[in-house]
Amino acid sequence: MVMLAGQVMWQARGGEAAADRIRLITLDPGHFHAALFQKKMLPGISERVSVFAPLGPDLLAHLDRIMRFNTRNVNPTHWQLEVHAGPDFWERMLENPRGNVVVLSGNNRGKIDRIQAMVQLGLHVLADKPWIIEPGDLPKLEEVLTAAKQKGVVAYDAMTQRFEVSCLLARELVHDAAVFGTPLEGTSNEPAVEMASVHYLLKQVAGVPALRPDWFFDIRQQGEGLTDVGTHLVDLVQWTLFPDQAIDYHREVQVLEGARWPTLITMAQFKRVTGSADFPGFLAQTIRNSCLEYYANNRVHYRLRGVHVRLEVKWEFEPAAGETDTEFALFRGTLSRLEVRQGKEEKFRPEIYIIPNHTADRAEVLSALQRKVANLRTAYPGLACEDQANRIRVVIPDRFRVGHEAHFALLTRRFLTYIDHPDLLPSWEAPNMLAKYYVTTKGIELARKQ
Repeated sequence: MVMLAGQVMWQARGGEAAADRIRLITLDPGHFHAALFQKKMLPGISERVSVFAPLGPDLLAHLDRIMRFNTRNVNPTHWQLEVHAGPDFWERMLENPRGNVVVLSGNNRGKIDRIQAMVQLGLHVLADKPWIIEPGDLPKLEEVLTAAKQKGVVAYDAMTQRFEVSCLLARELVHDAAVFGTPLEGTSNEPAVEMASVHYLLKQVAGVPALRPDWFFDIRQQGEGLTDVGTHLVDLVQWTLFPDQAIDYHREVQVLEGARWPTLITMAQFKRVTGSADFPGFLAQTIRNSCLEYYANNRVHYRLRGVHVRLEVKWEFEPAAGETDTEFALFRGTLSRLEVRQGKEEKFRPEIYIIPNHTADRAEVLSALQRKVANLRTAYPGLACEDQANRIRVVIPDRFRVGHEAHFALLTRRFLTYIDHPDLLPSWEAPNMLAKYYVTTKGIELARKQ
């Protein structure tokens, strides 16, 4: 067993406090999201955390992140880690988990099998997306959700975008009939809902490239773009259009088209983003003309309860100076359309715009939006409207823009609430999770057939 330098064994402290009803288990942390669940100390969570992982760069990077949380100047954490490192880490975890809540974020190959095993042990699971990346694993997901209900444990998908203020406000506005009207069904050529995201493989942190593991570039381990980051987009569509409603993917979802195309990565670029001297052997079949064909880009077109939806996910190598990841969302209604933009004009922060469909309706839509925003100020003090030339911007105060990393603490709090009060876990979560992963995996299946 390995301990972080400078930490004290918990036994010397006389055991954990009775109030610490949750003890975390971090399993094979291969993504920085695994550490973000521990960025803050939350009431009821023991400071002792068991980490089970193979000894390697992924584990070392995770330990370094926790150490930085513990040693920062402002609100430092005080985690104590029991690290079980070795090739038999999985067997050792199954034999003696040393906790009751598993945090899982990393390599996605076989993730659903691990979740299934942990649920069978009676452990709660908080797992980063995606839970599945292949169409054939959808039945396993259904089995896991059924088993979790039978075992009385919470298996929760970390949909952090639901805590983004622009998403919360867009959800409110789409369901205001005086502002938006009613959602249109759209057509194949003009879908009622469109979303797009652009992510970058190479990112700088404090002027230094943030390295990614080699396996990130293997779609058999990471998944393609739609089955990975696209999971958030599919979730937001159904969460926004049909809040608190269960969706039956057998009857209410039809996936019509899928597409895929590669991002080409040279050996020099691969070295910059991973630190590796050469392409690993498991990527040999994806090397063409000395470049890695990384199939991280996807497009999917589907109908959700008759509403046409088109989503696009793209990964590019490196952003231009001063730029970062972007997302775009569009919802078409009978009175107006709602757009969420996050480009240069918005300084890469998501901004909400309402665009009336007809000039004759503009004054009425503006007045309705002002009334809605006034009502929302109870929850969002300072919220306002800005009438622009051809659209109306919803002005979001800076204090509500807490950022991606802060969303993990909010999500963790909600997860803990469900553990304490299982009856509060919405009944629509399980069927909607199946609907979400049906879209992502079916879209990939159709794209590969092309």
